[in-house]
Amino acid sequence: MVSVCMAVYNGTLYIKEQIDSILPQLAPSDELIVSDDGSTDATCEILAEYANPKIKILHNRKRHGVVGNFENALQQAQGDFIFLADQDDVWLPGKVEKMLAYLVRYDCVVSDCYVTDRELRVVHDSFYSYKSVKTGRLYNLFVHNYFTGCCMAFKREVLCKALPFPASVPMHDIWLGNVAHFFFKTIFIPDKLIYFRRHETNSSAVTGAVSPYPLGRKLLIRWVTLKELCRRKVRS
Repeated sequence: MVSVCMAVYNGTLYIKEQIDSILPQLAPSDELIVSDDGSTDATCEILAEYANPKIKILHNRKRHGVVGNFENALQQAQGDFIFLADQDDVWLPGKVEKMLAYLVRYDCVVSDCYVTDRELRVVHDSFYSYKSVKTGRLYNLFVHNYFTGCCMAFKREVLCKALPFPASVPMHDIWLGNVAHFFFKTIFIPDKLIYFRRHETNSSAVTGAVSPYPLGRKLLIRWVTLKELCRRKVRS
């Protein structure tokens, strides 16, 4: 069983296109869990129009923020394999099938993607090449994180190790990726499996040339992540 976990907030512009790219790839027993963080636009109305048994909609009573919203969706996932999805991207046909093939041998899979503008015009043919992605465990923890949530899928064992999220975790994909990299078997694959849409209201700034965080914040993120990984190691 596959669980696709999507965190949404005011996603009217793009969410239908994204959901329409995901649903055809899911089997009848799979699920798309959508956690809405109190949208004030027509997001919930669009979701309600589907009336699809695969879609499970969660409505937060108060704002959780990006990290808490994803955690809320992940906590409800029942699948053996977990996929993360952003509200504004588009999945390419075959994404689920290709990633599941790798998950036979690995616990976490990260794919490449096409980087696009808001109209899905490709501006970078490969996220890996554009960002000079490196896959080393220590590099991703201490130098630069390349775990991009919308390109990730992992086994339930990874999710069980990662939950609950530490209160101070900086971003859901940073935490999940490092948990997978340190405790399980991870692979970065060359397949480009989504259109990674970048626009003025994105929650992340991963395609920027320079990190938006000051040095002190970046050091704190690395320290917190390392500390929490050590805690999970002791707990296990």
